[in-house]
Amino acid sequence: MVTLNINGKAHEVDADPATPILWVVREHLGMTGTKFGCGIAQCGACTVHLDGQPVRSCSTPLSQADGRSLTTVEGLASADGSLSKLQQAWISEQVPQCGYCQSGQLMSAAALLSRNPQPSDEQINSAMAGNICRCGMYGRIRRAIKVAAGIESPTQPEETA
Repeated sequence: MVTLNINGKAHEVDADPATPILWVVREHLGMTGTKFGCGIAQCGACTVHLDGQPVRSCSTPLSQADGRSLTTVEGLASADGSLSKLQQAWISEQVPQCGYCQSGQLMSAAALLSRNPQPSDEQINSAMAGNICRCGMYGRIRRAIKVAAGIESPTQPEETA
């Protein structure tokens, strides 16, 4: 039995400790936001945070997460369901096309902004280099990160009530 703290909630999981975190999160716990892309830690679609650091969940064994803090894309929003600034920027900049890589892109971007709240283009490119977007939305991704950081204004401002 492994104890996982995912998005601030404790979960007891009965799975082989060698099982990749990705499959435990998706299949055992039903959190399907984290995606399977390549299975060899090359595309970034499966990125989650382990103690605040981005890791590829397709190749990180469950044993490495035992008793540690794990954050999935579902954990970026507030407990009340309101979206983070980063998620709001993703929408305002119309980043998703097919959407498959987006959870991993968001998790890598969130890790970047948590350690560097005002990143340069070079820092963004470096932090996001391990995330592949087959639709080629890299410019929109970079812009959304800058919008979330307050470096640029949103293309489509949020409506206020």
